[in-house]
Amino acid sequence: MVEDCVNAVGVDLNIASAPLLTRVAGLSQTMAQNIVAFRDENGRFNERKTLLKVPRLGPKAYEQCAGFLRVMDGTNPLDRSGVHPETYPLVKHIAQKTGKAVDALIGNAGILQSLNANDYANDTFGAITVTDVLSELAKPGRDPRPEFKTATFADGVNQVSDLKPGMQLEGAVTNVTHFGAFVDVGVHQDGLVHISALSNRFISDPRDVVKAGDVVKVKVMEVDVARKRIGLSMRLDDTPEASEAKTAPTTRRESKAPKRQNTAAPQGGSMADAFARAKRS
Repeated sequence: MVEDCVNAVGVDLNIASAPLLTRVAGLSQTMAQNIVAFRDENGRFNERKTLLKVPRLGPKAYEQCAGFLRVMDGTNPLDRSGVHPETYPLVKHIAQKTGKAVDALIGNAGILQSLNANDYANDTFGAITVTDVLSELAKPGRDPRPEFKTATFADGVNQVSDLKPGMQLEGAVTNVTHFGAFVDVGVHQDGLVHISALSNRFISDPRDVVKAGDVVKVKVMEVDVARKRIGLSMRLDDTPEASEAKTAPTTRRESKAPKRQNTAAPQGGSMADAFARAKRS
């Protein structure tokens, strides 16, 4: 799986480490180390075919690995794309038939999308290969990875003591349990959003609302610096006063009332109860 990901994204030949290069198709550990040693001794690679000068890296290995190795700002613009060197003649053929220079074709999606792959297919390169080459020329060096979004932690909030009830922060969900979700807000201690504070509607499973890795907005409801416990809410209209009132101890007058056993499922409960359940689980 790691090799598939590395080959799908491609590797910058001039900055890749030996361990990363070993993940490239066609390269052994010895070849990867030789590439790094060659680069250290002779300077950056200006074109892919210089790889043929690397000890123990022969034509067959070059054919297998070159398409996954990128040379940025090199002498040949095709070297920064996923086009394999053995298909360079095909690119030149396409350029000649369209009357465009190779440089003019790269990244020119308007022209490339108007071309019919069958018009350039032959006994050496089939229509499928031509289609792949046209796609790569249209978006050379594209990164197939989706955008990675991270939480933006608030400036000046670095530890639990910096938190104050009522603060609105951005955080990342680190874990989801049956009673709520834990959120990292940048203070080296995850806060708990109880299941009752995940949404304004009733939910039976926190996973219906959030999952690990989600970036969410939360409000600080309770802070226990001594025990490093942080109570959070994703209902931003909640107020800390309301949360504290819900979990406040009963008064002397209320304690005289007959006690009733609560048989309902623990959807709510105090933050201390939630943390206790988290510790037991």
